[in-house]
Amino acid sequence: MATTVKLAEYLFTRLHQLGIRAIHGVPGDYNLTLLDYIEPAGIHWVGNCNELNAGYAADGYARIKGIGALITTFGVGELSTINAIAGAYCERAPVVHIVGTPDRDAQDSRATVHHTFNDGNFGRFAQMHAHITVALANLRNLHSAPSQIDAVLKECIVHSRPVYIQVPVDLVDAPVPSGSLWTDCLSLKSMSRGPEVPSSMLDSALSMVLEKIQSAKQPVILVDGETRALGITEDVQSIVEFTNWPTWVTTFGKGLVDETAPNVYGVYRGSYDPRAKAFVDSSDLVLCFGPHYSSTNTFDYTSIPPKTVTISFTDTEVRSGERVFRDVPARIAVSQLRQQLSALKFKTGGTYDIDMACGNDTTLSAFSSVHSKDAIKQDRLWRFLANLIRPGDIVMGETGTAGYGVQEFRLPRYSRVFAPTTWLSIGYMLPAAQGAALAQRDLIGSSDYHGLDQARTMVFIGDGSLQMTIQELGTIIRERLDVTIFLINNDGYTIERCIHGLNKTYNDIGRWRYPQAPHFFGADQDVFTATALTWEDLQNVLEAMEDRTDGGLRMIEIVLDRQDVPVGPLLDLLVEERKAVERES
Repeated sequence: MATTVKLAEYLFTRLHQLGIRAIHGVPGDYNLTLLDYIEPAGIHWVGNCNELNAGYAADGYARIKGIGALITTFGVGELSTINAIAGAYCERAPVVHIVGTPDRDAQDSRATVHHTFNDGNFGRFAQMHAHITVALANLRNLHSAPSQIDAVLKECIVHSRPVYIQVPVDLVDAPVPSGSLWTDCLSLKSMSRGPEVPSSMLDSALSMVLEKIQSAKQPVILVDGETRALGITEDVQSIVEFTNWPTWVTTFGKGLVDETAPNVYGVYRGSYDPRAKAFVDSSDLVLCFGPHYSSTNTFDYTSIPPKTVTISFTDTEVRSGERVFRDVPARIAVSQLRQQLSALKFKTGGTYDIDMACGNDTTLSAFSSVHSKDAIKQDRLWRFLANLIRPGDIVMGETGTAGYGVQEFRLPRYSRVFAPTTWLSIGYMLPAAQGAALAQRDLIGSSDYHGLDQARTMVFIGDGSLQMTIQELGTIIRERLDVTIFLINNDGYTIERCIHGLNKTYNDIGRWRYPQAPHFFGADQDVFTATALTWEDLQNVLEAMEDRTDGGLRMIEIVLDRQDVPVGPLLDLLVEERKAVERES
């Protein structure tokens, strides 16, 4: 067995060991030789249309596969993707950002080379990334490079956030020690355990939690989105099933528990669902897993449960009111809680004064209750579209009306949802769908996707958002991914119109011929595209789409009024903005 390998071989072997089977990015002169080593490592190279889209795609891949990676070039390339990396940091997607940099001699001599500020300072870009990553490494020493790589990758997985690795072009094929590749193989499971927790602190925390569980009269479970990042999804699902307690999810947490269960009631919308809020506010115990209390994710903070009765499980602690058990991470506490619950003798489930449904089980009535020639409106649209979702499908709802709409779906088992949470960078969902669909296909191909042998990625995106990142249609087509796009064409930035500038031209956009876009980006002539203006159109289009047995890209344009929004926060904003316009007129 060789005692050394080339640095690039070490890096990509490690990524392969972690389960990465595709790397996104854009070629550039400082990373070209690095790219030569991707395919030999058993990893597929996905060249995106630009670095921002590559970052979004790597993020989408990571949220489905458990970790993702992208490669950019120094300066111009890495800064083009920095918005995507910031979003991954905010919403906890474990992305490895690899940057090809100028050779060490150029850096040490402060040469004024291209892709710099022409001042000889090569450290500024890493300093920028320090704010949006949990670890950085500049690989300059051949002896320590392997341990640097391993340390950074561990931080990526433990914290489920991006990391940053600089690889000078002169070290790509330089030999580094290979011993740790075979004696200390990394795995997602082993690295996610992190440091040991003092048994006394863990025991105290669990004792407190179990005592409150046993005495609870009206308990509630709230599953938030950081549950995924904390690696506790399976344990939380087991707790939801075992207790049979009333359970809600946040927008960020949607799809992380089985919504077909009778005790799961969908997205908790706070003051926008008065009956649910009354029940939660009157409960005497709320178990909140993976809290992420941003304004958007909590419906303007109205869905944050009462602090006095809430036990929160986070990446670093267990918190009950003012009592905090530090250094007791959820990955350990929740696993132990699940095991100890089965030994408890307490009444599961129970009869509660609650009568709420997740979504709408009779979604087809959304069509039958309107005239077939009527214009499509969002008060019924999303319950109608919910019929399309199958087990294992990935649902992507872009920031805007689509993001609120997909919250109404009652998901079949094993489905996942990407919806606006905190970062809200419009245009994210299309490239993220490319990455997510690729990860989905990888998992299906390795028989590791919930026992399913087929599933789709469904994107619901507005026209304004699509115009931001539409180039990735070409990547989806080239990679032959099964992606269905529902374009919500409401003639501009509708969510911005609701906030301010209802009739202002700055909320207008160009009117593109969207159904022609797939052909422009390389799709076959028989690619499925269609436009629906009425309910009859939509029903006919969906029936025709479902009759198609071929996979690949599909695009359906749904034309809506520019002031049509789902019931909820956007409608409230729209009403207030209309009043403001009337006062000014």
